[in-house]
Parts: sequence; C-alpha cells; structure tokens
Amino acid sequence: MNFPAIWAIYLYEMKRFFRTLMESLLSPVISTSLYFVVFGTAIGSRIDEVEGVSYGAFIVPGLIMLSVMTQAISNASFGIYFPKFIGTIFELLSAPVNFLEIVLGYVGAAATKALLIGVVILITAQFFVDIQIMHPGAMLAFLLLTCISFSLFGFIIGIWADNFQQLQLIPLLVITPLVFLGGAFYSISMLPESWQTIALFNPVVYLVSGFRWSFFGVADVGVGWSLLAIAGFTAICMGIVWWIFKTGYRIKS
Repeated sequence: MNFPAIWAIYLYEMKRFFRTLMESLLSPVISTSLYFVVFGTAIGSRIDEVEGVSYGAFIVPGLIMLSVMTQAISNASFGIYFPKFIGTIFELLSAPVNFLEIVLGYVGAAATKALLIGVVILITAQFFVDIQIMHPGAMLAFLLLTCISFSLFGFIIGIWADNFQQLQLIPLLVITPLVFLGGAFYSISMLPESWQTIALFNPVVYLVSGFRWSFFGVADVGVGWSLLAIAGFTAICMGIVWWIFKTGYRIKS
C-alpha cells in the first residue's frame, strides 16, 4: 500500500476545502438556522411532539443526513471530475498508485469534509433545541458509514459526468427529493398506510430511521435493516468503483 500517495491525494483535497473554510462552514450553519426557523416555527407550532420527541429535536437527524449526503456527493464528484476536466487524471493513472489508493485518497477526503459539516450542523442545532444522544457509538457509526458510502457514490458520479451540470443532476433530482420523502422531517408512521408501504422502497428511509434511532431510540424501521441498507449500498458502490477502474470506463478514453 502506497501510503505517501494516499496522503498526498488526501492532503491536496483537504487543502482545497480549507481554502474556502469560512464559506464551507458558514453555508450549513445558515441553512440549518433557516430550517429551524421555517420548520421549527411554522410546523413546530402545530406539532408539539413526534413519537415522544419534540418536533425541533426530531428533525435534527434528518437535517444532518440531508447535508452529509449532498456534501459527500458534491465533494467527491468534483474532486475526481476536475482532474478529468483539465487532463491531469492521466498523470495520476500513470503514477505508481493503484485504483484502491486513488479511491482512498479522494473518498477519504470527501468523507472527512462531509463529517466535519455534519458535526458543525449538530453543534448549530444545540443552539436551537436540547439534544440528548442515547447511542453515541451507533450515531457515529451511521454518520461515518453515510459519509463513506455517499462519497463513493459521488466518486462514481464524478467519473460518469461529462460536464459540470451533470455533477449536480443526481444530487438535485434524486438525492434531495429522496431525503425529503424519506422521513427526514416527519415519521412515515404519520402517512396513510398505502404511502407507508411505498416509503419503504425509499432507501433513504432506512438511513434516516437508523440515524434517528441513535439519537432518540425511536425508528420507523428496524435498526438491523438500517445497517443492512447502508452496508449494502456501500458494497454496491465499491463494486462499481472496482468495475470502473477494471474497464477504464470514462477515465482512459
């Protein structure tokens, strides 16, 4: 394993993040505050509690998941697409590093950035609501797995994309709607029975539910199913990344 190469890629990507540190951290703080003002005030005034949890606190895991998923995808996809765009990816492919080391560098950096954003949102939420984390170990595990899996997914998008517009296509048209429809700001038990069944086909439901369980001990689906869903998604993404480097899909042409 070429650890200096992994560290070089990781450090390069992290330096790009720290060059815009204020913008990177200020944006989620403002967004989180707005969500609490809009959802906490407008909806929270009508809904006191959801499954025994105050509505303001109930939406915190969903807010974190929404930001972590989108940030992980955005950072990973841009990180690998930019070398494709300017042509330096060929220098990387000709260097004495294998695909695993390349992936560890880019995905590790993207996952770290998403994790930092998640922590910032959690700290920001403390100023609005009182949050008690019942299972901190499980919370950290779900957060890390989500950062890694969606960074892998973003890496795939960056390889697939032909232009900068396509980098935003899937996050905006697929991920964000799935999060909003996946119980991020409500419990799916509040839906009609037929829609509850439909919601179970949304993979984000399992991620949000498991993450919320780690906070409050309540979940829409079993925690085991949540872990299986995130582990399965991670395995699928790893398999696709392996296939990309094996075939040279959109990186050797």
